[in-house]
Order: sequence, then C-alpha cells, then structure tokens
Amino acid sequence: MEELEDPTESLHEHIHEEAHHAEATGNKWIVYVALTTAVIAVLSAITSLLAAYHADESMLSQIKASDQWAYYQAKGIKTEILVSDGKLLKAIGKAAVPSDEEKISENKAEQQEIMNKAKEYEAESHRHAESHNTLARSVTLFQIAIAIGAISILIKKRIYWLISLAFAGVAAFFFILQLIGR
Repeated sequence: MEELEDPTESLHEHIHEEAHHAEATGNKWIVYVALTTAVIAVLSAITSLLAAYHADESMLSQIKASDQWAYYQAKGIKTEILVSDGKLLKAIGKAAVPSDEEKISENKAEQQEIMNKAKEYEAESHRHAESHNTLARSVTLFQIAIAIGAISILIKKRIYWLISLAFAGVAAFFFILQLIGR
C-alpha cells in the first residue's frame, strides 16, 4: 500500500527552524509554538492511522456483507428451483419428492440466518465508517492547527498560535470522542 504524504511536514520543519532562530533572538513563545506543533503532529499521525484502520475495516465488513447477500440469493435460487420442480411434477400428475420439501424448509431457515449475518456485517461496516469520519475530521483539524501555528511564526503574531491551539483542542475532542466509543 502506498504511503500518503503528510502535507504539513514541510510546515513542521519550518517551525522547528524558526524555533532555533527564536531562541537566539529572545522570542521564547515561538519555541512553545514549535513544541505544541510537534505534539499536534504526533496526535495527527496517530489519528490518521486509526482513521485508516476504520476505513479498511468498514470496507472489509461491507465485502463480507456482500458475500452473505450473494449466498442468500444463491440459496433463494436453489429453493425456487426445487419449488418449480415440485410444481412441474404436480402439473404432470406426479407426487412431489418429500426430500425436496424438507430441503426447501432447510433453505428458507438458512436464508434467514444468512440474512441476519449480512445485516450484522452491514451494521459493523457503518460503525467503522462513522468512526473513520470522526477521526478524519480530527486529522483535518489537527493539520489546520499545524498550518495556523506555522502562520503565527511567519507573521510573528501570538494570536494565531492561540487559534492553532483552539483548532487542536477541537480535534482532540473528536479524537477522544472516538476513543471513548461515542
């Protein structure tokens, strides 16, 4: 699988360069921006991995559900063939095969089980998709926080660092929300 490039990586490097320069010039708040940005970048990477995991699991569960629905349809076709055979036998005046009647009942019971399993997989897929969406929101907000942190250093305004921290706080909220299972 191809690794995705982090669009905030170059910003992160620029922040660290500015932090080293800030220590020499006495702008200590820039060092704090660099430190918080590093923490935000780590949280973003962890959140991104979890989002990818849930996207993959959602897809796998949906594939399993599709497989179950195909199996359900196959059972239905087999049942209809047996029913049709019975109708043809009756139409020509012959008795239906007793084992066919039993097989029809078995197939219908199995179809119910297969349908229930397919619905379970679909529900699992939806849960993973919701988790992915929540975590994807979090990753996006973490990346915005990193970008705004870089802007605060470039234009040398602390207010943008505080805005960056606010974005990171909202991102952390979504991340924690997912971790506690909501």
